[in-house]
Amino acid sequence: MKILLDMNLSPDWVQALQQEGWSAQHWSTIGDPRTTDREIMQWAKSNNHIVFTHDLDFGTLLATTRADGPSVIQVRTQDIMPENLGKRIISILREHQTTLEAGALITVDENKSRIRILPFS
Repeated sequence: MKILLDMNLSPDWVQALQQEGWSAQHWSTIGDPRTTDREIMQWAKSNNHIVFTHDLDFGTLLATTRADGPSVIQVRTQDIMPENLGKRIISILREHQTTLEAGALITVDENKSRIRILPFS
């Protein structure tokens, strides 16, 4: 599973995810930091990556376009550093790997996670 970290997440996530065996890249090492969310989504889908973000716009893009991918994990919490959320995100990635590979939006906060299968109906 390959994970693309959005600009609004720390590059520290790359190492945290790689230590668990996943391929992870921060957008800053791939493309222009001013690239639109739509372009990031297109790149992720073309390159078989899951988008990991703190930006709710990615979920909106999936809903308005009725896209079947890429999968998106969006965090909705104030402390978005791996030291705080790392164990939770890794657990979610492991538990829902098959679902993410098929196409899903997973929204995560401090207490719960919600999964929606793509495309939205």
